[in-house]
Amino acid sequence: MGKLGAGLRFLKKLYGRLEAHNISGLSAQLSYFFFLSLFPLLMAVFSLLPFLPVSEEDILYFLEDFAPEETMTVLESAVERILADHNGKILSISILITLWSASNGMNAIIRAMNLAYEVKENRPFFITRGISVLLTAAMIFVILVALALPVFGKQLGIYLFSKFGLTGDFLSAWHSFRWGVSSIVLFIVFTFLYYFTPNKRISCVSAIPGALVSTAGWMVSSLAFSYYVDRFAHYSYTYGSLGGIIVLLLWLYITAYILIIGGEVNAMISEKDREDGRC
Repeated sequence: MGKLGAGLRFLKKLYGRLEAHNISGLSAQLSYFFFLSLFPLLMAVFSLLPFLPVSEEDILYFLEDFAPEETMTVLESAVERILADHNGKILSISILITLWSASNGMNAIIRAMNLAYEVKENRPFFITRGISVLLTAAMIFVILVALALPVFGKQLGIYLFSKFGLTGDFLSAWHSFRWGVSSIVLFIVFTFLYYFTPNKRISCVSAIPGALVSTAGWMVSSLAFSYYVDRFAHYSYTYGSLGGIIVLLLWLYITAYILIIGGEVNAMISEKDREDGRC
């Protein structure tokens, strides 16, 4: 009963912080910057594909498990335009500009995390912007590695399947492996974000609780939202050709909401540790 009461008090305090920090408005701001950053981020990712054993189908396949169908339509259309306009100059000339544009979303996350910890941003502009660009580049690298792992894993699995005559259970095991890789990648990305973005010195371990909350929350909420949109909500009937964009914005809003909750959880645990005299 004591643990249950402590848990309820924690949730009540978390709810109060979210209300005080206007999480709804902040999530809307973040989703706007995420939207502006999404397509430059896709350009940066796809400009690197010729150098990696990953195809555009692998990236879309990775997102397909979580994104609603109408969102996938928008993303596939954007990918087709990027690939049609792609040339070698993107990587050699425009990659820094692309990273700068994509880092707008990361810069918004920095502001949100500072609010969660209730600290002011007093770092110079070029420092915070540089952190945003570096974190964006690191996130791209992690995503590409995460995409490459299932590709190699599938090739290895098919080889073992044919070499040793494994049963058809491999396909179901492979699907579980993909989900496991997705979860690990999300956890690593969230941990990096929560550790580096706030203007406050924290330990890497203290970033883990929020990363766990965000990973589980994002996967569950994304799947639930995708199920709802694909089966019940037909935004294309209401918004016409803009339906896919509306769904994408709502999905980014949910992502921002979950991301802020994870930061608030870390900030609350950090405050409790200080009150208890722990580092």
